[in-house]
Amino acid sequence: MYWYQQPPRNGLKLIVSSSTWSHNSYEDGYSEAKFEVTRQNTDYSLMTIKNVTPQDEATYFCAASDR
Repeated sequence: MYWYQQPPRNGLKLIVSSSTWSHNSYEDGYSEAKFEVTRQNTDYSLMTIKNVTPQDEATYFCAASDR
């Protein structure tokens, strides 16, 4: 599962990738302290944005892959 952020008038930025078999992998500039991802199984993932500020304004997307 991949989580992306798209700020206004900008392209997609990958925040984190997660899988059921390894730890979450955060991209530079993003952390679990701000973007907490939980994944209970292959069909369910939840990202929680903590301490939201105006700078967090964006559209957020998730994408799934079986690879």
